[in-house]
Amino acid sequence: MTLGELLSLPAAVDLVTAGRAWQFGRTKSHELARRGEFPCPVQRFGNAYRVTRADLLRSLGIDPAQATGPGAE
Repeated sequence: MTLGELLSLPAAVDLVTAGRAWQFGRTKSHELARRGEFPCPVQRFGNAYRVTRADLLRSLGIDPAQATGPGAE
């Protein structure tokens, strides 16, 4: 994913979308989440996993303030 795509993500994304940011496929993302080894915090809601944009950006070394600061589009 490009920086622009990352910054335009909604406040929370599904696990597959978060995995794409790390260049993980669907299976690898779910394996890591089940083992508690996904690179950022994952929240589980029933059978669904969600990742907040802020946690995802931080795990990638991007300041989440960039997403809302001046010049962010």
